[in-house]
Amino acid sequence: MNDDAQEQPAETPNMHSNAGADGSGAVIDKKNRWPLLLGLGLAVVVIVGIYFLYEMFIASLSVSTDNAYVAGETAEVTPLTSGRVIEVFVTDTQPVRRGQILFRLEDADQRIALAQAQAQLDYAKRNFGQSLANSDALGAAADASTTQIGAAQAKLASAQAALVKAQTDYNRRASLAGSGAVSAEELTAAREALSSAQAAEHEAQAGLASARASSVSARRQQEASRALIRGANSETAPQVLLAKAQVENAKLALARTVIRAPIDGVVARRTIQVGQKVENGQAAMSIVPVDQLYVDANFKEDQLGKVRSGQSAKLTSDFYGYDVVFHGKVVGFAGGTGAAFSLIPAQNATGNWIKVVQRLPVRIELDPQELKQHPLRIGLSMEAKIDLTSKK
Repeated sequence: MNDDAQEQPAETPNMHSNAGADGSGAVIDKKNRWPLLLGLGLAVVVIVGIYFLYEMFIASLSVSTDNAYVAGETAEVTPLTSGRVIEVFVTDTQPVRRGQILFRLEDADQRIALAQAQAQLDYAKRNFGQSLANSDALGAAADASTTQIGAAQAKLASAQAALVKAQTDYNRRASLAGSGAVSAEELTAAREALSSAQAAEHEAQAGLASARASSVSARRQQEASRALIRGANSETAPQVLLAKAQVENAKLALARTVIRAPIDGVVARRTIQVGQKVENGQAAMSIVPVDQLYVDANFKEDQLGKVRSGQSAKLTSDFYGYDVVFHGKVVGFAGGTGAAFSLIPAQNATGNWIKVVQRLPVRIELDPQELKQHPLRIGLSMEAKIDLTSKK
């Protein structure tokens, strides 16, 4: 028992020393608690203040998005005439200049059509010369008809004089017939001479009327002929101008067998091969104008309250990395969100509706000089940041 009593006091101090050590490591002394809470609160205030200053003086001065892509007005190359492809001079990814020959079509039919049109033009010019000659001939005929009128008038005057003489002879003999001074045969001869003179006078009148009618007809034919050639020559006559237009049309069809690049750019989506028959309007290839590209940046609707056309923007591309910065400016906004123009627009008038923040495409024009130094391609991803304090 004495041993037990002696061991018990020895163990008690060790137990108190362990508890004291553990308590000092797990519990904060009251006199140190308030400074710690004050420091924590001050740190929170500082963080909130920094965030407020960032939002007020930095974040609120610009808006940015990584939902942006390079786009451009691609030129579709389509032949304007049908034919078989005989030569192709370009391939995909090849740079081309405006006016450069891309491919050629077989032109045998077009050359034949051009030869026919040129022959028709020569015929039209000869036909106009013939019309001039006919007009001159009709003029001479009209002049001859006028001369015939004079002759007919003279013949009528002669017939009228003969009729007067015959009438006088008959009247004189008829007055002497009762006295027996004139025989019956002589009176009969006078009567026949009068009848012949009357018939001749009627014939002369008819001849004069016919000459006048012929003259009028000849003059009208001359006028009709002159109407076709009046104010024209062998180069400006209507039939000649029509033939010239047909020649130009044939030349145009022949020229269209050689297809040239409409703009500067890079060839893409070439679909034709040598020997292939292509139709009028069939897409043969596309040309991407790499020096006239732009960016469609899809900003959230709650970012666009202060965005205006003309504001400057900075852009970076995954293609070049952050070392290359492109500069541009806002040129316009799309007419609707992407969801509004999707194939199946969202039906928000349903009971199971969840609000989704929409995005509106904003077009940003790039600096052409920077595009020449660092060419981009359609569809590349971009990051866009618009400076809201720039020109509005």
